[in-house]
Amino acid sequence: MTDTRIRSLRARQILDSRGRPTVEVDVTLADKSAGRASAPSGASVGAAEAHELRDGDPARYAGQGVLRAVANVNGEIAAGLRDFDASEQGVIDARLRELDGTPQLRRLGGNAILPVSIAACRAAASARGQELYERIAELTQTDRPTLPLPMTNILSGGMHAGRGMDIQDFLALPLRAESIDEAIHLVARVRSAATEVARERGLPTLLADEGGLGPGLATSRDALQMMVASIERAGLRPGEDIAIAVDLAASALKGPDGGYRLAREGLDLGPAEMMSMMEGWLTEFPVVSIEDGLDQEDWVGWKELSARLGHRLQLVGDDLFATNPQRLARGIREGIANGLLIKANQNGTLTGTLEVIAQAKAAGYATIISARSGETEDVFMSDIAVGAAAGQIKIGSLRTTGTVAKYNQLLRIGSRSGAMFSGIGALAGRR
Repeated sequence: MTDTRIRSLRARQILDSRGRPTVEVDVTLADKSAGRASAPSGASVGAAEAHELRDGDPARYAGQGVLRAVANVNGEIAAGLRDFDASEQGVIDARLRELDGTPQLRRLGGNAILPVSIAACRAAASARGQELYERIAELTQTDRPTLPLPMTNILSGGMHAGRGMDIQDFLALPLRAESIDEAIHLVARVRSAATEVARERGLPTLLADEGGLGPGLATSRDALQMMVASIERAGLRPGEDIAIAVDLAASALKGPDGGYRLAREGLDLGPAEMMSMMEGWLTEFPVVSIEDGLDQEDWVGWKELSARLGHRLQLVGDDLFATNPQRLARGIREGIANGLLIKANQNGTLTGTLEVIAQAKAAGYATIISARSGETEDVFMSDIAVGAAAGQIKIGSLRTTGTVAKYNQLLRIGSRSGAMFSGIGALAGRR
């Protein structure tokens, strides 16, 4: 028998993919097994997310330092978890929430608590001789771990690319792929082709936060046309081999009058006009998934949008649901959306994240494990996607180490696990 009691926690400040500080934690057990994890960070942040604790010292990383969160791990959290059994994930995570004592983890910081939660799970998996995805499957009682369908960033705007475009992300989904290897190869072809198209058109080829291109196109229609051109340049068929997903991040477009300001296009749209714009995309382009099409608090508008378009495509809530069980429960009751992003740092603990996945699945919602714009080389989201059989994953593009590491983890798992590939059956709204 291994002794999986927690003996020590040690946190440090490291840098994420945007060069901003974040928290990394090592957990060591009594039997010397160990686990490490780090906290990602978002740019488009929902109001209901777990709180990121920053130092606010302008002399250190422009106020973005996380030394207070590090101190909370090394002090109060380490003392509060000593001798707790890391194999009891639910108990560990309940203790972490108890120590913080606030709904959004504002006291100790979600960026302190999440890496402790994940690192403890990794340490327990190591003690059992398991891969992390195998431990996740055990925790979720998943009989058949599944490799997810990737949703890959190709073009970026919004807060991911200095607002060079109003809409935040345009992504590629490999519809015809029958394996994770083929899926990644297909989207890699589109990403490379997009660079060629941008160069030919004299557009910038600089990378946005998640590794996509930030071409600074004037309209969403221009971006969708460029997506189609990139798919065709890759020798693929739009709508058959590759489909398009769009992340509007509409809360970031919301104006004080309740409308939406598309500054690059010089447009001011009301909720009904936003819906009409999205509906127009479906008639002209192979769009199969739309994320955060309306503001995170416009529940009335979301209900109308869902009734209008939910039978035609995947409608995804990110800021709307914030990996929060109460917000998701409301969406389920009111028939809002049919899919949601799962971001562990929105929730704050691994147990809470897995519970939201189970809640969504029970209601028939598509679940998409998602990265943040500020990532590290930690690949835990890939293991969650496989172990919990989430069905889809939204990592970013195939360009930066923080995102490529996660694609590589999927390839590793695929090569040695025998897990099936979910394919397009994981998409919601395809009737």
